[in-house]
Amino acid sequence: MNAPDPITSPAPPRLSSLSHGGGCGCKIAPGVLSEILKNSSNLPGFNLPPQLLVGIETSDDAAVYLLNDEQALIATTDFFMPIVDDPYDFGRIAATNAISDVYAMGGTPIMALGLVGMPINVLPLETIGAILRGGQDVCRDAGIPIAGGHTIDSVEPIYGLVVLGLVHPSRIKKNSGARVGDVLILGKPLGVGILSAALKKDALDAEGYARMIAVTTQLNKPGMALARLDGVHALTDITGFGLLGHGLELARGAKLKMQLQLDQIALLPGVLALAAQGMVTGASGRNWASYGSEVVLPAGISTAQQALLSDPQTSGGLLVSCAPDIADEVLACFHSQGFADACAIGRMTEGSGVEVL
Repeated sequence: MNAPDPITSPAPPRLSSLSHGGGCGCKIAPGVLSEILKNSSNLPGFNLPPQLLVGIETSDDAAVYLLNDEQALIATTDFFMPIVDDPYDFGRIAATNAISDVYAMGGTPIMALGLVGMPINVLPLETIGAILRGGQDVCRDAGIPIAGGHTIDSVEPIYGLVVLGLVHPSRIKKNSGARVGDVLILGKPLGVGILSAALKKDALDAEGYARMIAVTTQLNKPGMALARLDGVHALTDITGFGLLGHGLELARGAKLKMQLQLDQIALLPGVLALAAQGMVTGASGRNWASYGSEVVLPAGISTAQQALLSDPQTSGGLLVSCAPDIADEVLACFHSQGFADACAIGRMTEGSGVEVL
């Protein structure tokens, strides 16, 4: 008599299969978000405290509150659904992305709180533990503790952080301080959304996955050094709204035009070919629909090139607007800290919107 087959537990589901969108591609489209905020901003008659140095006025990366003559507190939060299936990598990417907003204000992170929503009856506890371990390891690299947080049982897996940081009040780098003639420098290559779309369709090879993890888990630490440079006039990071979307926020804040040189924008290897094959996210199209009317594109630009400009970047690079005479110093700051693809991509001019040349 044959022994009965052993009962085996079903394999846990792919993380990405549990979410309707991954990484910063989950963001509400900028046009929709604008309508929501229009009806939910501070109540009429409510006076903002003078200590609030940065709020929601220019869609900056974080709020900043003055503590004293030497210190201002940076507060930010970011969380999303899985962009990858490996739980440890998901935790690392989400934490790196959340901490980036402090660096984008020119600040130094000091502490984080975890935001955890998990389908407890669907994911093994070991998987959830690996997500949290990934976030903890990134925070250790950033030199900060995860000092608490909040957890819920949710339908989709969600992970992120609340991050607090400090900056000298005179060194705050807003996204609205760009000046005419400034050089624009981008710290990381574009294409994370393209790679994530390919991964979801099982069309991303091991080399492409490794590149994706490397770029999305690289902390934007140069922001701390850039804050000490007087010639750095504006700073932001490129995330879910893509280069064009966050570039437009910078241009609107300064009431200037951003001119981008298409052939100077660094791309992750292979992403242009993948985009040409249709490996693009839905968020890319929603982004373009929200702000395309404010963008002038060059004749002959391909659909794939356009998709990369609005491609949502999860844990993307810093975008710096700086005086021309310190552009080399800014690039050296990036390159010395391992950002080999950092490059000048354009400049600020009179006008409005974004023009791609």
